[in-house]
Amino acid sequence: MTNYPVATLQEYGYKDYTVLKKIWKVTSIILVVLIVIMLYISVIMLAIQSVNSSSSVTSFGQFTFKWYGEMFSIRSLNSAIRNTFITSIVATLLATVLGTLIAVGLYSFEKKTRQKLMLFNNIPLLNADIVTGVSLMLVFSLLLPIFPYIFGPTTLILAHLFFTLPYVILSVLPKLKETDPNLMDAALDLGVGPYRALLKVIVPAILAGIFSGMLLAFTMSIDDFVISYYTTGNGFDNLSIWIYGSIGRKSLNPAVYAFSTLLTLMTMGMMLAYQFLMKRGKKHETF
Repeated sequence: MTNYPVATLQEYGYKDYTVLKKIWKVTSIILVVLIVIMLYISVIMLAIQSVNSSSSVTSFGQFTFKWYGEMFSIRSLNSAIRNTFITSIVATLLATVLGTLIAVGLYSFEKKTRQKLMLFNNIPLLNADIVTGVSLMLVFSLLLPIFPYIFGPTTLILAHLFFTLPYVILSVLPKLKETDPNLMDAALDLGVGPYRALLKVIVPAILAGIFSGMLLAFTMSIDDFVISYYTTGNGFDNLSIWIYGSIGRKSLNPAVYAFSTLLTLMTMGMMLAYQFLMKRGKKHETF
């Protein structure tokens, strides 16, 4: 029996990529770390400045929580924070209710009709903030002969409702597509009224989409500046406008850093609570 030489893997065309895989693994880790740093460096710097005894951003004095206490002692800042929360909460609640009802209504249309109607919903999302702000200012200005003092909390809430409503609709519609299309009809066949069927059957099925839309609307509303700047008036300033004015006067108080840090922690807490509720809901579904 003839003994033939054993062919090597290289002779079969095999190439050893072990070194390249190690290089790619290290490179991917470095890229991920750099991306995370780029995303969160501003938040980290904000948190550091909130506990910096020095008001200068270029030097760190001592570790202190005094800015968290001064956050409640500055009258103009307290007013801006209160106005911000009033505007964001009211606009978010209105956008959540109206957006959910509009999404349910859109879902009842045929697919082609729904796609055409969604174009009108997507226009405010694609429009530049400055264009939206100026156009809303012109619309509200037309009402000045009837309502001379309309500019203020009313116009600001309506403006925030205008640009947060599409986000709620886009968040609720995908959850509606995941539900059984005959769910409403089944509830009506069992003798439940239309409104009760909507509240007791449809809303619980799309609750995750409603909550995510509400959270997104609140996030977009609470830090808006451009649209708010053109649609407010009569001294009703939210936090972003107050910060802009303080920077112009070169009198920005570091207490703003403390509030921004608390707001970031609150948003993170809401996101974690949402994820916890989602996981808990999935566990109940499996059982």
